[in-house]
Amino acid sequence: MLGDLIAGILGLIKKEEFNQASEQLGKIYYDMLKEDAAFFRNIPGNELTKKLLHDHNYTNGHLEILAELFYAESELGFAQRNKTGCLEYSKKSLILFEFIDAQQKTYTPDRIKKMEILKDRIRDCSGYL
Repeated sequence: MLGDLIAGILGLIKKEEFNQASEQLGKIYYDMLKEDAAFFRNIPGNELTKKLLHDHNYTNGHLEILAELFYAESELGFAQRNKTGCLEYSKKSLILFEFIDAQQKTYTPDRIKKMEILKDRIRDCSGYL
């Protein structure tokens, strides 16, 4: 289900329907994680896993959902040429994907591909700031 929702958002981004993509993202944050996007945006990247797992009782499943949402946010920022937003969400998404990858110890081609895309995007966006 999440994959279909993210695919739909990425489709909106590709069609340059940025406002609609942003609205859909905001709805998914609340529907799936019971918090608005700003709650997650305000957590520093280096504290994400600790705060969410220990302070808010989230699970690795929640972190995987959030990693996907941050990935979509980074795509949106990239498409809008918002380098700062793109960089922030790319870093946070990568942190979560790497954490999940280490915890699950299961090879997932889609996750590995996204982590490579995020690493490239971080390098690209860092050079423009």
